[in-house]
Amino acid sequence: MSAALEEFCGSVFWNDSYLARPDADLPVCFQQTVLVWVPLGFFWILAPWQLLPMCKSRAKKSSVTKLYIIKQVLATLLMLTAVAELALAFVEDTEQDPLPAVQYTNPSLYIATWLLVLLIHYTRRFCLRRDSGILFCFLILSLLCGVLPFQSLLRRALQAPISDVPRFVLFFISYGLQLLLFLVSGFSDIAPETKEITEKNPEVTASFLSTITFEWYTSIVFKGYRKPLEIEDIWELKSKDKTQAISTDFEKNMKTAVKKAQVELEKRKRKKRRWEGDPDHGNNLSKARSQDILVLEEKGEKRKKKGDKEESSPSKDFPRGWLVKTLCKTFWQNLLLAMAFKVVQDALVFVSPQLLKLLIAFVSDEESFAWQGYLYTVLLFLTALLQSLCLQQYFNLCFLLGINVRACLVAAIYKKALTMSSATRKESTVGETVNLMSADAQRFMDVTNFIHQLWSSPLQIILSIVFLWAELGPSVLAGIAVMVLLIPLNALLVAKAKNIQVRNMKNKDERLKIMGEILNGIKILKLFAWEPSFEKRVSEIRERELKDLVNFSYLQSISIFVFTCSPVLVSLASFAVFVLVDENNILDAQKAFTAISLFNVLRFPMAMLPLVLSSLVQTKVSTVRLERYLAGEDLDTSAIHHNPVEGSAVSFSEATFSWEQNGNAAIRDVTLDVAPGSLVAVVGAVGSGKSSLVSAMLGEMENIKGHINIHGSLAYVPQQAWIQNATLKDNILFGSELDEARYQKVIKACALLPDLELLPAGDQTEIGEKGINLSGGQKQRVSLARAVYSNADIYVLDDPLSAVDAHVGKYLFENVLGPEGLLQKKTRILVTHSISFLPRVDNIVVLVAGEVSEQGSYSKLLANKGAFAQFLNLYGRQEEDASEKNTTAVALAGDEEQGDEDVEPCVEEGPDDVVTMTLKREASVRQREFSRSLSKRSTKSWKKAQDEPPKKLKGQKLIEKEAVETGKVKFSMYLRYLRAVGLCYSFWIAMGYVGQYAAVVGTNLWLSAWTDDAQHYLNQTYPVELRDLRIGVFGALGISQALFLLFAILLSARGAMRASRVTHQQLLSNILRAPMSFFDTTPTGRIVNRFAKDIFTIDETIPMSFRSWLNCFMALISTLLMISLATPFFVLVIIPLSIFYYFVLRFYISTSRQLRRLDSVTRSPIYSHFGETVSGLSVIRAYGHQERFLQQNESTMDINQKSVYSWIVSNRWLAIRLEFVGSLIIFFSALLAVISKGTLEGGIVGLSVSSALNVTQTLNWLVRTSSELETNIVALERVHEYTKVKNEAPWVTEKRPPHGWPSKGEIKFVDYKVRYRPELELVLQGITCNIWSTEKVGVVGRTGAGKSSLTNCLFRVLEAAGGRILIDEVDIATIGLHDLRKSLTIIPQDPVLFTGTLRMNLDPFDHYTDEEIWKALELAHLKTYVQALPEGLLHLVSEGGENLSVGQRQLVCLARALLRKAKILILDEATAAVDLETDHLIQTTIRSEFADCTVLTIAHRLHTIMDSNRVMVLQAGRIVEYDSPEELLKKQGIFSAMAKDAGITNTETTVL
Repeated sequence: MSAALEEFCGSVFWNDSYLARPDADLPVCFQQTVLVWVPLGFFWILAPWQLLPMCKSRAKKSSVTKLYIIKQVLATLLMLTAVAELALAFVEDTEQDPLPAVQYTNPSLYIATWLLVLLIHYTRRFCLRRDSGILFCFLILSLLCGVLPFQSLLRRALQAPISDVPRFVLFFISYGLQLLLFLVSGFSDIAPETKEITEKNPEVTASFLSTITFEWYTSIVFKGYRKPLEIEDIWELKSKDKTQAISTDFEKNMKTAVKKAQVELEKRKRKKRRWEGDPDHGNNLSKARSQDILVLEEKGEKRKKKGDKEESSPSKDFPRGWLVKTLCKTFWQNLLLAMAFKVVQDALVFVSPQLLKLLIAFVSDEESFAWQGYLYTVLLFLTALLQSLCLQQYFNLCFLLGINVRACLVAAIYKKALTMSSATRKESTVGETVNLMSADAQRFMDVTNFIHQLWSSPLQIILSIVFLWAELGPSVLAGIAVMVLLIPLNALLVAKAKNIQVRNMKNKDERLKIMGEILNGIKILKLFAWEPSFEKRVSEIRERELKDLVNFSYLQSISIFVFTCSPVLVSLASFAVFVLVDENNILDAQKAFTAISLFNVLRFPMAMLPLVLSSLVQTKVSTVRLERYLAGEDLDTSAIHHNPVEGSAVSFSEATFSWEQNGNAAIRDVTLDVAPGSLVAVVGAVGSGKSSLVSAMLGEMENIKGHINIHGSLAYVPQQAWIQNATLKDNILFGSELDEARYQKVIKACALLPDLELLPAGDQTEIGEKGINLSGGQKQRVSLARAVYSNADIYVLDDPLSAVDAHVGKYLFENVLGPEGLLQKKTRILVTHSISFLPRVDNIVVLVAGEVSEQGSYSKLLANKGAFAQFLNLYGRQEEDASEKNTTAVALAGDEEQGDEDVEPCVEEGPDDVVTMTLKREASVRQREFSRSLSKRSTKSWKKAQDEPPKKLKGQKLIEKEAVETGKVKFSMYLRYLRAVGLCYSFWIAMGYVGQYAAVVGTNLWLSAWTDDAQHYLNQTYPVELRDLRIGVFGALGISQALFLLFAILLSARGAMRASRVTHQQLLSNILRAPMSFFDTTPTGRIVNRFAKDIFTIDETIPMSFRSWLNCFMALISTLLMISLATPFFVLVIIPLSIFYYFVLRFYISTSRQLRRLDSVTRSPIYSHFGETVSGLSVIRAYGHQERFLQQNESTMDINQKSVYSWIVSNRWLAIRLEFVGSLIIFFSALLAVISKGTLEGGIVGLSVSSALNVTQTLNWLVRTSSELETNIVALERVHEYTKVKNEAPWVTEKRPPHGWPSKGEIKFVDYKVRYRPELELVLQGITCNIWSTEKVGVVGRTGAGKSSLTNCLFRVLEAAGGRILIDEVDIATIGLHDLRKSLTIIPQDPVLFTGTLRMNLDPFDHYTDEEIWKALELAHLKTYVQALPEGLLHLVSEGGENLSVGQRQLVCLARALLRKAKILILDEATAAVDLETDHLIQTTIRSEFADCTVLTIAHRLHTIMDSNRVMVLQAGRIVEYDSPEELLKKQGIFSAMAKDAGITNTETTVL
């Protein structure tokens, strides 16, 4: 081979002597062949693929840019140099002997190559990214290989005159041009037409260099440093990473995979059937087998009992094993590419220790040539650089795969939810489905990040062991044995810790449950002055929690101790065994430091492998859940036909439908014809299948036989209104275009105008989730308005009038549904319970047990005397009772028709507390004038609102947006945390870490001294005592570093617990002392979040973060210290590097922190939108809006995806830059070692360089931990924010009221004014009145007159804005809140109970004896009930008192009041569902037991206060009437009008 090459070049190809001298060089022939052909070969193998885009006919060419011209010019010049060289060869050939062949072939190859480069440049104009990676790599290779001829030509030129001037010049010209071309290729070439795309996402047009270094991302990092990033600042995803693209791909693969899996499933089922035996098989087998089958069946039965809705098979089988295959098939390119990068990286990991070995040999060897050292240094640097580039690309691919897997799973789950059959839907609740999306998809994402470790870890472990064996021989096994032994020890500790964790979760749940209850019942706590008792309960649980927490930290510290010991123990074991086995074994620097760096490589895969395996096991569970869900049955709507049939809008033909596939039919043999434009009422008793009929029309049910034909589009109003979390207007438009006139008409018809007046921002008011800030009736009307606006052909209305008041129902029927309503031309199918409308419908269908028993017009059915007539009797009777009770709209029907058409019903119940007084009020004659003025007012205000630009109204947002802290966390926060830990603790913890790292440095220096012994005792025997000393001290130092660490960690565990205790205590006591207004304006969730997530962070995450930060920081300092000890000049290098590092860090942290926030902010809409979709499925399907919701989900996903992707890239951006710093540190430590070769021992060089090799990881971790610490310390900031909330007045003041106060119970209001919040209007506008001792006073007034505010003032829940209240001549503003509140008693509107015993609910402070409690229960008519309970007074009340009826809860509240027996009782009458019986009991008890007390009754029903001494009538915060009921009735005033509404004429008619 070499002979042929020598003939080819005409000179020597290879000779070792060339290298064995100080000025080594490579033979010319080698330079001319190998160094030229390697880059060219690489290029010619890969380049032709780059020409493909040109062949695609469709591709459009982008325009010429300056950069493109420069590149083409450079390439042309390069080609010309090659041509010149070829010409030169021909010229010389004619003059003298024939030249060697190489002079012809190389220029020709180069001509062809530069031509190809020109072509590639041209081709890249067809692509978005106009820069070729292969070309870039070729240029790098070519330049690197060119360095060698470059230097040898230069050296020859300096030694002697140049022999071949033209070739010499041509070489340098060509090298210079290549260098220029390389530099130009580094820039991104952006065509003008792709400018827009680039602005949205620079990644797509970034050059190859910019892509591998993530340079294109820099601009965002700068932006993030200058100002907190918003979601608009983040770049779009590449089109192939968008959710739609991924999910389409995934769906396609999923379909085929699921089909295959279903075939498998069928096979399994067949096998099973065969196994269970056909009767044909003869009976010989069955006896033996029947036992098994019996057992199986029993299992099946048991399983059924557990409540799985399962069919007859023992457990429901489903297609399995397809999900992972589908994911692999969808993302195979990503997986392969990542694998390639990982293989290269893994190989390079092992190159460094080998180079280190050579470098140490070089330093130890006097004879070696300087160039070798420089070569090793450069190679070390290049290896580190390449390794970091590969690793970052690999990580980028892995994380990208992670988010893409999550995206396609979430999209698939969402899509499935939209098409799921009702049977499948029943199998999983909304919560479980949302969980599939959040937990299971997330778990897949976490696993895919490290999936390649499955093959890479074993590979690394095997390679490490092989290389170690080569160094130390069998004694390696000692070290590995130690490693393996430590694994079960760690596992044991982990299991122990897990038990504690589980126990602690229970404590945490319990604490949060109580916290939730405290916050929900905070008003009761304040009114009864019970806060201290509950504070005590929470603190007790917290103590238990902290005790567990500290034990957990101790276990954790032991496991950290073990982990820290392991590298020391491993190297100690290996080296000791190595030295002791054989005296000829001498530990020299090469062996020791190569071994140590290999052990370091080993640690990572050893730690990773168990983690990856355990997370795989967890993912297995998720896989099963996802497969079951995604392969579930789809909705089968084949029974719903859409054929145009003359004269029929909806027709049922013998339709029989059931809810489950093999279930009982819910509707049977229904044959019905609905004419277009008719109004059909569907009536029937409860459970007769009315709603099922509707569901069948919507295709929500399983068809058994028959079909339904629907001609036209549908609109659907469900029984329970489904409201989206959007503005009211968006809820009505529901994705349609806005047509203002129609919209106004709809709003008016659906009686929404008065509600818009009430809502803070009219139709722009944001409706909370599930319509939380609308009343039931308002929701129902919005739902109706949505249907009316959609302008469909057929309206399916499932009892829309049940949730609204009677008069509103009547109005809606008149204006929307009835013969004169907006929908008069449409087909309407109305399910209804209300009889009053039936005479006015076209056709009535009567359902009995799912079958149509009769149908026809009202008169016809009455004449039939069938089921319908009975139904009328039953319901009519009830409705009459009801109307007598409230004299409802029926009485109005007469007047209203005489009035004009735009009578609007008055505002129906507002959100809360504005609850209906309406019914009694509306029936009055003045209703018409009132409503007319209202409607005019509302139209006026509407027009006004349109002209004005929308301004934010006060109160439009009830709830202020949560403050998201932006910018840098203040340093004071860290100090505050350290103070909470205790400054003394903090100091000693730091000292512990300092001690640990001092020991680390000591260990390493000792090792390097030990290895230098090999030089000193070169050919002598090694003294045994010295050997033992070396091993002993090495071990002692190693153990001491672990002990220091243990000391520091144990201390920090104590300190952290102290900090946790202090912070929680402050937070809790402050929240309990906050005024009511704070709880009104702050959502409970937000407060609970402080107690849950933020306290958790302070308990567990912050101590960890602090520790790891300290660890990294000390490790970095000690490494730099060791390098500087070896080569003092290194200090000069540290300074610029650390400046660079600091800046990169500052830039990155601010960006990263904001991106994390954006991720969590953009993630929750995905889940809430999904939850909303699932709950409103039938509506979405009925309107046929699935596509719109899918798109909305995709765009919500993409917003989250892009913030996560951005965060991933920001991490890679950082890592590349830091690893570059790390590579430079390696380079300089090696370079300085080479330069100062003569003065250094091999040991110290090994120490210095092997520490440097470790430094990159430490640098990376330091940034990670810094940013993590900064992210987590925010929790402290948030908790701190709530410890600063303004408190209400002190609970107990200097001035205590006299003992036994109030003894008389006189209340005086003196010009009393009050408002809810400083920025709002007054609610009570100067009230002056006296209430005498033992007087019974009723307080009445319309909604919002200030009745409830009155109680709040007496208890000082609201503080006065002016005036004062005196109770028994004591001004209540001067005494402590608890002194005041303990002296009054209230029976609140809604009975709030807490979890705990019944006794605790009555007497949380244990003030009273059991006798007193039983007495109170007896008076409250609860004694018999409580005695019947097995636990009696210790009966556990469940959350919110769920296990007692509402009436019983109300009685418990009465018993509370009876126990207190204060002189003043305030009775806030329950408007809630208290039955008349309970009401009666409460009233009689109060009359008898509180006869000698002053009683204030806030009444909603006038009956209850007709026997009071005086009645106070409030209107708009003033007292308008105040006298005895008899007097007021005579006085034709407000009170008598209200009484007339309620049907009370004189005081005697107090019927209850």
